[in-house]
Amino acid sequence: MIIVDKALLQLHEAGNPIRVGMIGAGFMGRGIALQICNYVPGMKLVAIANRNPDGARRAYAEAGIEKTRTVETVAQLEEAIRSGDYAVTEDALLLCEAEGIDAVVEVTGAVEFGAEVVLKAIGHRKHVVMMDAELDGTIGPMLKVYAEKAGVVLTNADGDQPGVIMNLYRFVKGIGVRPVLCGNIKGLQDPYRNPTTQEGFARRWGQKPHMVTSFADGTKISFEQAIVANATGMRVAKRGMYGPTVPPGTPIREAVNWYPPEVLLEGPGIVDYVVGAEPGPGVFVLGTHDQPAQKHYLNLYKLGEGPLYCFYTPYHLCHFEVHNTVARAVLFNDAAITPLGRPLVDVVATAKIGLKAGQVLDGMGCYMTYGQCENSEVVYEGKLLPIGLAEGCRLKRDITRDEVLTYDDVELPYGRVCDRLRAEQNEYFHLPKTLLGKEA
Repeated sequence: MIIVDKALLQLHEAGNPIRVGMIGAGFMGRGIALQICNYVPGMKLVAIANRNPDGARRAYAEAGIEKTRTVETVAQLEEAIRSGDYAVTEDALLLCEAEGIDAVVEVTGAVEFGAEVVLKAIGHRKHVVMMDAELDGTIGPMLKVYAEKAGVVLTNADGDQPGVIMNLYRFVKGIGVRPVLCGNIKGLQDPYRNPTTQEGFARRWGQKPHMVTSFADGTKISFEQAIVANATGMRVAKRGMYGPTVPPGTPIREAVNWYPPEVLLEGPGIVDYVVGAEPGPGVFVLGTHDQPAQKHYLNLYKLGEGPLYCFYTPYHLCHFEVHNTVARAVLFNDAAITPLGRPLVDVVATAKIGLKAGQVLDGMGCYMTYGQCENSEVVYEGKLLPIGLAEGCRLKRDITRDEVLTYDDVELPYGRVCDRLRAEQNEYFHLPKTLLGKEA
């Protein structure tokens, strides 16, 4: 981001850095802390909140900052920021309320807790950067409404594949090519993976088994592509997307041949993915152009004869790029990726195994469910259960493997913020009035 790095350098030279608070200090949070504290002039990570404060201290320590101040009130946090100290706390809401923080980065991956802190931060007019596709894909459009009313930016993060896709989408659209598919490149897709099968991989990379399972079983990519659809106006061509598997190492430029042209060229375009292509784990956008001279130029520039052209980014660097998202929001009021308006694609809960009445559903990336993309009108008409709301629900009946759950199949936990926001989202966008599984 050429403009961003220069703007940050000017803030650094003026001694006026963007002050960032981070909520969550897991694997990705520690990477963000390392990046901001050591390689980003013009930005300061002034506070980290974590359920276990030792995790926040560890994140700072791994970033080279040994001295921190533990705070328990907003006043204590404000004083730490004024004094130039680095604050840690177990109370995430303090970061949302403190006037000395310009932007909050939410890195928890939890839908219910994430909803609470994002709402609180927006209410105190903080820009919010989410590394939480699950939250965004479940109630992001409603959170965006709150952010617009507060005059702040709500955005998912650059560096994660959806943000990188959106950068590429904007580039392709900006040169006059019409994007017709936004794609994600995967190395594995098996909906029946679970934390036991993925334990070795998780241990190797210092991650949590349920987190890597959500990538392997397709839940994570479903959320990622859902928020891309909601940000671009695209849809899915079918439940679960096409997701072709190609021989390992197949060049991604061959993607112009992998999807039905009539689906791409008619309508608003689709989101999808491919398994096995190179360069992985990058992203790609298929576009089209109808101007003969421009098509001639594209052919000259080695993109082929059309009607489809493949543009791609060969990598995504997650925590390395989060600070760009913060700067774009705070300095330029620009979101890396945020919903356009009403939800267009959702992620529905699908049984990973046969389930029994009375069981309580576990979380995403666990043993009982996986997520699939589906167009929102189908979700609402069928009262399908978003997987972002499935954890903690009690089953009313037996469910067969690969069956999509509905609101009628479950009892929702009482009093959750995420359910209230989902109901608000339905009503605000004049969607079918399904409220907590019952007709409103």
